[in-house]
Amino acid sequence: MENNHKSPWQQIDYNLLFLLFLMLCTSCIAIYSAQLIGQYGENFVLKQIVWYVIGGIAIVGVMILDYDQFRKLSWYLYGVGILLLLGIMVFGSEVNGAKSWYKFGGIAFQPSEIVKVSLVITISNIIAGHNEKYIIRTMREDLLLLGKIGLAAGGPMLLVLMQPDLGTSLVFIAITGSLLLVSGIRWRIILSLVALFSLFVSVLVWIYFTFPEFFMAHILDAYQLDRFYAWLDPYGHPDAGYHTRNALLAIGSGMLFGKGFKEGAIYLPEAQTDFIFSVIGEEFGFLGTSIVISLFFLMIYRMINTALESNEPFGSYLCSGVIGMLTFQVFQNIGMNIQVMPITGIPLPFISYGGSSILACMIAFGLVLNVRSRTRKYMFE
Repeated sequence: MENNHKSPWQQIDYNLLFLLFLMLCTSCIAIYSAQLIGQYGENFVLKQIVWYVIGGIAIVGVMILDYDQFRKLSWYLYGVGILLLLGIMVFGSEVNGAKSWYKFGGIAFQPSEIVKVSLVITISNIIAGHNEKYIIRTMREDLLLLGKIGLAAGGPMLLVLMQPDLGTSLVFIAITGSLLLVSGIRWRIILSLVALFSLFVSVLVWIYFTFPEFFMAHILDAYQLDRFYAWLDPYGHPDAGYHTRNALLAIGSGMLFGKGFKEGAIYLPEAQTDFIFSVIGEEFGFLGTSIVISLFFLMIYRMINTALESNEPFGSYLCSGVIGMLTFQVFQNIGMNIQVMPITGIPLPFISYGGSSILACMIAFGLVLNVRSRTRKYMFE
């Protein structure tokens, strides 16, 4: 046995921590430039550092417990998350058309960000428990597991859609999908789900063209449709496509090496959050954005290694859920900045300004560190 006598604190993945430190540096540099636009006139860099410190404390808190203890706490965490989402309906505040926030004085808190992490833990517990109970699997057991996962994910997703917050609900789908892929459910079932989802989207498109009034009254609001119009043809829709056009102009004008630090000239609303990638593209060019993408690639790569090397399936599921959550958010945020995806307001993990987002990402990061630090390596497997 190679490391059986080392404590978890001696086995911390310093490579992951170093990548997190580089993310912090990148975030502060980009946010400093973004806040010079003067849309809000606040010191977002200082606030971001404070939230990173709070997130660091959260990581230490997560590391204290053995990650297996989170299995016992999973349904309590899930219940607290549901209560927080229900409370939004009564005590929540509306921001940018969605009633998704609690506000306490000058502090705003978005509970759906924390619910992402509780959903990862809960679904991982469901899969681990089911696979331990049903060692020999038939189609019936696979469908039973699928039903359990669907019920667990459906509640939070429905509550978030009611806010309405389509972006966060898509992250819930990404978390659920990534865990389904590693759950052991037969591929024919998963492919059938993909086919059903494709059929569902096709039906929605048919309803839109056949009964447009019904579609806009009961399925998607006008502002949500505007985001699709802006994505498909930003230059043909001057108002809805404003953000997309400016983001493309900013990234394109940066060319290979960028205009230089603090030299950004393109106005980007919410530059410190949704469009932080465009700020990096304008000031540091293709080289700067490539470095940012490489940091995310290395971080996800290390997390995949942790998932593969974990001694317990529950640890692997935790890492898989976190990987799905972060990967989708990175793809969606960068995609909406370069017109690959419609604008949804999903922040860039660890880079965009936002207390709730940073805290959720740091807790998720802490779970992966926890799994890595408690993974035992054996000389003979």
